Amino acid sequence: PQGSEEAKAFVNAFLKSSMPKMKNDAIQDILTRKAVVLEHHSKKKTKQKRKKTKGFTAKQRREMRLFEIEPEQQRYTIFLPLHELWKQYIRDLCHGLKPDVQPHMVQGKLLKADLHGAIVTVTKSKCPSYVGITGIILQEFKHVFKIITKEDKLKVVPKLNNVFSLEIDGFVSYIYGSKFQLRASERSAKKFKLKGTIDL
Repeated sequence: PQGSEEAKAFVNAFLKSSMPKMKNDAIQDILTRKAVVLEHHSKKKTKQKRKKTKGFTAKQRREMRLFEIEPEQQRYTIFLPLHELWKQYIRDLCHGLKPDVQPHMVQGKLLKADLHGAIVTVTKSKCPSYVGITGIILQEFKHVFKIITKEDKLKVVPKLNNVFSLEIDGFVSYIYGSKFQLRASERSAKKFKLKGTIDL
């Protein structure tokens, strides 16, 4: 083991070689404090930005036929269980649909509810050929409903200039398609205003 003098000489020599620009007096001043603070600059970690997964464009979805229902699947009976699920969903949403419930409350809930699985009927239309079409809503888009009828025919009914009726547990609600031209996801966040009279 080295003696104290040798150790002192080693430390002095080491500091002179490590800090050549510093004078001997300054080095001795540091040593008398018996504490040497070594500066350390930590490297800032660069946060890696998460890459957002890009979905398909509308054109790509059309080309891949993602939303098309195969002809062999276009059968009314296949979608009756979906209708039963929808009825239970609406009952839960409206707290049981009791006889003393306020009709405007049910109407307000239905305006924001998901209509996939609902049975609707076109009651009024500027195009007479649409009147009387009844079926289960399979798909809802911004401007159209895709409805499967009891005759196993898939009908594309525009919302514009059409009035739809919807019945559940004795409650009949009317949907004015011209005021309903929204996607289901957008409709759930929209505030609908009560209006006295609405015409086609």
